Amino acid sequence: MNLSEIKKEITKHANHEKAKFIAGYFKTGKGEYGEGDVFLGLTVPESRKIAVKFKDLPLNDVEELLKSQLHEERLIALLLLVHNFKIHKEKQKEIFDFYLKNTSRINNWDLVDLSAPNIVGEYLFTRKGERSILYNLSKSPSLWERRIAIVATYSFIKNNEFEDTLEISKTLLNDKHDLIHKAVGWMLREVGKRDKEVLETFLEKHYKDMARTTLRYAIERFPESERKRWMGK
Repeated sequence: MNLSEIKKEITKHANHEKAKFIAGYFKTGKGEYGEGDVFLGLTVPESRKIAVKFKDLPLNDVEELLKSQLHEERLIALLLLVHNFKIHKEKQKEIFDFYLKNTSRINNWDLVDLSAPNIVGEYLFTRKGERSILYNLSKSPSLWERRIAIVATYSFIKNNEFEDTLEISKTLLNDKHDLIHKAVGWMLREVGKRDKEVLETFLEKHYKDMARTTLRYAIERFPESERKRWMGK
């Protein structure tokens, strides 16, 4: 299997009507966060099937796919990396390093969310001494690197480790971008699903500094009366 074959397979599933809708959903207009991104109209399940079919694509071909101007080609490249990270333990460091060298190509929220926890988070879960990488990313001028920093901690949360999520959330509370507000709120909500007391303690200290979007996402699973109380604050 090679780059030419996977590109042909991707093109076969193109849906131009769907692509127009998706391009609007991912804010590709002038001045928007996804400005200039080009879509073919594939669904995520279709992209996953292609990634599985071409799971043995060489890394240099995956790299070329990640350089593509087509959103779905970059997505499939990342799904290939996730698959190989999970299957080939001996390649994990290589894939982790490759991922961090190519963050400029991981440039929309779905690309981050489908890959960062499964590569960056999983790699750092057993390497606490290397987690400073996340704190550096959380201070990056790149919106996408900041989102990688917080979303990667989902891997820790699923293993009931909350400290890094909470610390990085504090760093990002004053972020100006709505996509960071949503990501931080999402991760805080995941913490709260596992330990509500930890989340409430964090909120008591920091709710005044949060964007309303962050707070709304964080308390989404609370009973309605509690949500109203927090939003009323």
